Amino acid sequence: MNNTHTIFSAFVVVAITVLFGCTDMTEQRTDDGLEESGAELTLDETYDKVRKGARLIMNYDSQSNTFKGSVENTTDELLKQVRVEVHLSNGKELGPTPAFDLKPGEKRDVAFVVTSKDFDRWTAHPEVGESEHAEEGEHGENDSEHGGEHDRESEEKGEHD
Repeated sequence: MNNTHTIFSAFVVVAITVLFGCTDMTEQRTDDGLEESGAELTLDETYDKVRKGARLIMNYDSQSNTFKGSVENTTDELLKQVRVEVHLSNGKELGPTPAFDLKPGEKRDVAFVVTSKDFDRWTAHPEVGESEHAEEGEHGENDSEHGGEHDRESEEKGEHD
């Protein structure tokens, strides 16, 4: 009898683990709010995550050497100072885009033309509101002059529908 109880308990633990482990598989992924999620994508993968209410969907078009996508407000509140960045595996960063406000449900297109092709992985993220980095000058106007993290690798275009 004790052996049956042990087997049943093990089965329940496994079933609960599987149940909770699979509950998020069909929903869009939500970023933890950190600047970098750490998971780089291959060139044929699509970024699709919600961060602070901003859903960014982006992918790489190898024909035009361009990252294309959209950012959408998934909340019922105005999202202020929304920006988008793409980080390449070669250490280059594209963006951020100029900051813009997004009304509830509003969606804007974003695109970055890449000037080099020496990367094979990438990640992206939206930023909402004044970031901690902006206070430290990371997203300041003079970054590209000082060789900061936000050196301009690309032309930004198509930020509005």
